[in-house]
Amino acid sequence: MESWHFTEQDRWQMAALGISEARVRDQLRFFSRPRPAVKLARPCTLGDGIRRLAPGEQARYLALQAEAASRGRFLKFVPASGAASRMFQAPLSYLAELPPELVAGEPPAGVPDPPPAGPVAAFCQALSRFAFFPDLARCLKERGLHPEGLLAAGAYHCALFYLLTPAGLNYAALPKGLLKFHRYGQECRTALEEHLVEAAFYVRDWEGRCRLHVTVLPEHRELFAGLLREAQPRWEVRLGCRFQVEFSCQSHATDTLAVDLDLRPFREEDGRLHFRPGGHGALLTNLQDCGGDLVYIKNIDNVVPDRLKEPTILWKRLMGGLVVEVEGRLHGLLRQLTAGETDPGLLADAAAWAREELAVSLPPEFAAWPGDRRREFLVAALNRPLRVCGVVKNEGEPGGAPFWVREPDGGFSRQIVEGAQVDLADPEQRAVWEAATHFNPVDLVVTLRDYQGRPFELQRFADPEAVFISRKSYNGRKLLALELPGLWNGGMARWLTLFVEVPAITFNPVKTALDLLRPEHLPE
Repeated sequence: MESWHFTEQDRWQMAALGISEARVRDQLRFFSRPRPAVKLARPCTLGDGIRRLAPGEQARYLALQAEAASRGRFLKFVPASGAASRMFQAPLSYLAELPPELVAGEPPAGVPDPPPAGPVAAFCQALSRFAFFPDLARCLKERGLHPEGLLAAGAYHCALFYLLTPAGLNYAALPKGLLKFHRYGQECRTALEEHLVEAAFYVRDWEGRCRLHVTVLPEHRELFAGLLREAQPRWEVRLGCRFQVEFSCQSHATDTLAVDLDLRPFREEDGRLHFRPGGHGALLTNLQDCGGDLVYIKNIDNVVPDRLKEPTILWKRLMGGLVVEVEGRLHGLLRQLTAGETDPGLLADAAAWAREELAVSLPPEFAAWPGDRRREFLVAALNRPLRVCGVVKNEGEPGGAPFWVREPDGGFSRQIVEGAQVDLADPEQRAVWEAATHFNPVDLVVTLRDYQGRPFELQRFADPEAVFISRKSYNGRKLLALELPGLWNGGMARWLTLFVEVPAITFNPVKTALDLLRPEHLPE
């Protein structure tokens, strides 16, 4: 990779994106050498890395969270750039395979052959049950079509055409956050609105202000802002609060250069280098810049109707209270240690708490070190961002899981690990991976400021080697894309981490449209 020479035009292109040539060359090296695999020691389990909150602790945590929320310390961070096209992948594929004349926007003379089958048939036959169906029915009627008649005749392709394409609702091109997820009688709510409602119950301060930060794609920003302009006043009246919602987009300075299958920099037809967004790990910059103190992180598609919100709100508050308590102890110790105190009792207590509560690995010779050296080690080990991660029992959902990971220095750390980070060809590593008892649903509460109230520089606590390489295509040409360390795995690899078991009812993601037909997302 180092032998490639970039042109002056290439350097202008990099500068326009805010990326240095040195950084691009650093990215390219990942393609030419194997990425080191994470070494799993064992799964985190209840009592061994995963904490179960006792009923007797709950009142204390709820009080701590309520006090911190009233002071305006909490903010909700929602990554919402995910496109709805993945939700509708099966019906989109079916639509693409039909003859053009059947999807030209005119009601067909008959039913397409072949008719939909499998997941597509299930989706089409249930169209009237989705919260977005009233909008689809209105769209069809405006074009002189009769929704009930079309569905009764099996002309599903016409309904799909107006649901998914720019000729109608264009749902396939919208972000998930703008889709109608839930129905309440005549009212239907988008995923973004459900996040507003939920946030009002655990980030509201004493003035009634609820702060949210939502990351979106640049092309969707005005669509989100438009929904907010319409919905915010209505929800503020109904909930008796004021929403302060900020949007941000992934910075182009976090884009990565793609390569072709011969590991050469990938160029577009006009000769320009092909840069791609760096994956959700690039949102680490947005998280740092959101101005938060204590921050809830939750995916845009993990929301439920009002009748099921109570457990989610309870556990959000409990996790927030635990963060407040642990951060208070952490900052108190750091203030004492940075004041130069080397009292043997303080150092012993701090070391024991760091090891037992936060899983900080102490060197074998730690106890024999002079007091100043032990104090310096503890300050470096403890002056880090803290995260409390809710985990649910593993019921076969894809994604990351909590593990004890063996570090290069021989110590251990608690990490959220994705399958792509593990050498699953190694029988021992596969056995550890498959023994996981819990799953990470991206349900986090994090601290973003140090003991002096200064924002952390979050990149310092990421593992820069924990990148992902995936196969993609551009205009029919295959390429390899580099994704930055994931936001909640490699991006937070050097954070202080606590895992807490939360009920499965708090995890109800919508990955495909059919997930909206689960009982959790339907009206009673």
